[in-house]
Amino acid sequence: MLTLLPVLAERRRQLAGTLSGGEQRMLGLGMALMRRPRFLLLDEPSLGLAPLLVERIMETIRDIARHDNLTVLLVEQNVRHALAIAQRVYIMRTGRLIVEETGAAMAARGEWWDLF
Repeated sequence: MLTLLPVLAERRRQLAGTLSGGEQRMLGLGMALMRRPRFLLLDEPSLGLAPLLVERIMETIRDIARHDNLTVLLVEQNVRHALAIAQRVYIMRTGRLIVEETGAAMAARGEWWDLF
C-alpha cells in the first residue's frame, strides 16, 4: 500500500489526525483498498485539495482501477480531471441520465459545458 501511496510512507509514524486534508484522503483510500474491494465508490475525492494533490490522487485512482481489476465509480465535479481517468462517463441532471459515453469521446467532445 505504501508503494501505491508514497506520501503515506513518508508519514507512516505520524498520527492520522495531524495529516493534511489531502493526506487524510489518501489514508482513507488506502484503508478502503486494504480490504481488497471489487467495487469502490469515491465521492468528490478532489474536493478542497490543492491542485498538486488533485493530480496525485487522480493518478492513484486511475492506476488502482487499471492494475487491481477494480471497478471505480467516481462522483466528481472536477470534470477535466475526471475525464482524464474515466473509461465511461455518465452525466446526470436532476436525477436523470442525460449522457452516457466513453471517457475518450467525452473528452474529445470539446464543448460539454452546455450539459450543465
